[in-house]
Amino acid sequence: MALTERPHTGNFILTELQGHLSYDEITIGAGAGVLQPGTVLGKKDDGTHWPRKATAADTSKTACAILYARVDATAAAKPATAVTGLAEVYASGLIWQDGDDKASGIAELRSLFIKVR
Repeated sequence: MALTERPHTGNFILTELQGHLSYDEITIGAGAGVLQPGTVLGKKDDGTHWPRKATAADTSKTACAILYARVDATAAAKPATAVTGLAEVYASGLIWQDGDDKASGIAELRSLFIKVR
C-alpha cells in the first residue's frame, strides 16, 4: 500500500522575519475547498482569499499571499494564516491551479517582497 504525504504546515518557507512580520490573518472564501499549505492565493473584492488563477474574471487573479496551513473551506469561510510579505519561499513547495501562469504569479509575489527560489 502506497502512502501519499500531504504538504506540511509552512513547508514551503525558506526564510521569514522574526515574529509575525511575514504573516497576516486572512479569510478563505466559502466553497474554496480543501487547500494545502503553499497554495498561492488571490483576494476578491469582498476581502476573501481564493486559490489564485490568472484567468479569473475578478481580483483573485493577482497573487497576494501563500497559505501557511491546511484549511477546509468547503462549506463555510474559514480564518487562516498566510505569508503576505518579507519572506523567501521554495518554488517546489508552492501549489498553483492547473494551467495557471506561474511566471506572472511569481512576479506578483515578488512585488510583495516574497522571493521565490
